[in-house]
Amino acid sequence: MKKDLTRYRNIGIFAHVDAGKTTTTERILKLTGKIHKIGEVHEGAATTDFMEQEQERGITIQSAATSCFWKDHQLNIIDTPGHVDFTIEVYRSLKVLDGGIGVFCGSGGVEPQSETNWRYANDSKVARIIYVNKLDRTGADFFSVIKQVEDVLAAKPLIMVLPIGIESEFCGVVDLITEKAWIWDNSGDPLNYEIKEVPTDMVDQVTFYREQLIEIVVEQDDDIMEKYLEGEELTIDEIKSCIRKGTRDLVFFPSYCGSSFKNKGVQLVLDAVVDYLPNPTELDPQPEVDLEGNETGKFAIVDPEKPLRALAFKIMDDRFGALTFTRLYSGTLSKGDIVLNTATGKSERVSRLVEMHANFREEIETAQAGDIVAIVGMKNVQTGHTLCDPQFPATLEPMVFPDPVISVSVSPKKKGENEKMGMALSKMVQEDPSFYVETDKDSGEVIMKGMGELHLDIKVDILKRTHGVEVEVGKPQVAYRESITKTINDTYIHKKQSGGSGQFGKIDYIIEPGEPGSGFSFESKVTGGNVPREFWPAVQKGFENSINKGVLAGFPCVDLKVTLTDGGYHPVDSSAIAFEIAARAGYRQSIPKAGPQLLEPIMNVDVFTPEDYMGDVIGDLNRRRGMIKSQNSTTMGARIKSDVPLSEMFGYIGDLRTMTSGRGQFSMEFSHYAPCPNNVAEEVIAEVKERQATS
Repeated sequence: MKKDLTRYRNIGIFAHVDAGKTTTTERILKLTGKIHKIGEVHEGAATTDFMEQEQERGITIQSAATSCFWKDHQLNIIDTPGHVDFTIEVYRSLKVLDGGIGVFCGSGGVEPQSETNWRYANDSKVARIIYVNKLDRTGADFFSVIKQVEDVLAAKPLIMVLPIGIESEFCGVVDLITEKAWIWDNSGDPLNYEIKEVPTDMVDQVTFYREQLIEIVVEQDDDIMEKYLEGEELTIDEIKSCIRKGTRDLVFFPSYCGSSFKNKGVQLVLDAVVDYLPNPTELDPQPEVDLEGNETGKFAIVDPEKPLRALAFKIMDDRFGALTFTRLYSGTLSKGDIVLNTATGKSERVSRLVEMHANFREEIETAQAGDIVAIVGMKNVQTGHTLCDPQFPATLEPMVFPDPVISVSVSPKKKGENEKMGMALSKMVQEDPSFYVETDKDSGEVIMKGMGELHLDIKVDILKRTHGVEVEVGKPQVAYRESITKTINDTYIHKKQSGGSGQFGKIDYIIEPGEPGSGFSFESKVTGGNVPREFWPAVQKGFENSINKGVLAGFPCVDLKVTLTDGGYHPVDSSAIAFEIAARAGYRQSIPKAGPQLLEPIMNVDVFTPEDYMGDVIGDLNRRRGMIKSQNSTTMGARIKSDVPLSEMFGYIGDLRTMTSGRGQFSMEFSHYAPCPNNVAEEVIAEVKERQATS
């Protein structure tokens, strides 16, 4: 049976920590009949926060997927985390969504993480509606948040409703399109509301904002605009069609308000999802790429009759086995199908398909383009892999994940649990592409790498709770890099005679600093065949394999260019291996002469603090070698943006809370690498050498 894709909405709910995303999702599930008793986040009982760590901390860590129905439309909803260390969850969810609800706190406004998420959504070209939540809170101000959206996010909010009352007096909203007031009673039941005429003291305000709304939206359709300019009354359907087009094209963002906790205002947000957010057929088709990541010019068309194209966007391990969350872009997927994973080149059989409702599931026989489903029991699939029809292979644009910036060593507290810990870590790596595990070759220690302190904290917690492995955790280590500051012209001859055929390779080369972020590049300018062309790749490989270990403290060496200028070879004794060895030895010989320096990761730190503590916070950031980039005062407090070395940020959350009496918040993400001051570099190098001596 072919489903009507125009009645599908794949949406995500995203925002800053504590803006009320999960509470809003709970209300949506209640209103759509998915749950009967509402679970509260602060009581640790929310449906979509089903990890123990989420219930305890009251934050969302994993994006939870759930499906529900509203007015004959199927909504596939992904509730994403707000905390900065889990932005990877937001990023990969946005890749597979067609629309989103950006939730903002009525008193907190546009907070640091909402800015990052908004940027991700812009990059992914996701249409959004805005929902200003918590209007019942002291200090809540709908219009102030709308102004912040304009100023901070450079977005154009389209005011769709006006609040009736504010703070403790907040009781409902006026819908500007129908010019009707929705008023809820105080029973807490979202269904206990009445639709009335606009309160008399709001009539002028409603007229003003409705005029403004219509003037903005009629620009989307020339015929409707002409009709409006001629003074004719527009129908509600005409106004809605203009809003739908502008929303889909990201011209503006319909903006609503309410209080999810008090069950007021959520119905209008659901209506807006159905009325204004795009369905899967209205999006630009997904470009297909080859194995090198270059676009092929073909597209995955949203059509169940076309060959299968699906993207695995999340792997989750639960009590029933591995779940692979998958978005189908074209074609149909049924139980028992064989699918090809283009990343591994291997085929796998789909044994079971399920539709997710938070942590409950419903078995289904088949899914089609536009669906978000979970496949049970896939073995070799990872986040970002494409699943396709083996007869018609193709790859969808893959996801790109940032490199980790922090690492800790872990070892099991109980003897004999190494294997158990290893299995648990490999499952966790599959689930989270921003989490890496490796074994240190010299010390044999197991090293976990991630995006921040909290990220690794949660991983240690999951090892303990979910997998039953208690671990000892080492001191956090920063992912330093090394680079060079001078250009060196050098020569190296590799010569080995031991009877019979020997080894010979001579290389003349230049090693020079590259542009920041350029990585490693190699070029050969040899003319006249002194180093035959077939040996150039061996020279490149020798240098490339050497840069993983710098000469100062063994950190990877970045941003350098090697140019092979000349050399010499022996017709019998020269071989690829001889030239590779010459390049490796040349690297060790030349880098110490090229002014090596240590680079440290610099983080974008965004702090929100009440005004009274601003001086202390800035002083503390300066002590941490921070560079203040901007400071802005809002009605709620001050936002301070700065660049701070990661090594100075350990334990910052505790210090910030102490400084601001528990009211400060911050978010942090990797920005760039910069040279370390000499005194810091010396300490780091000494520490590394000491660690190597003791291991």
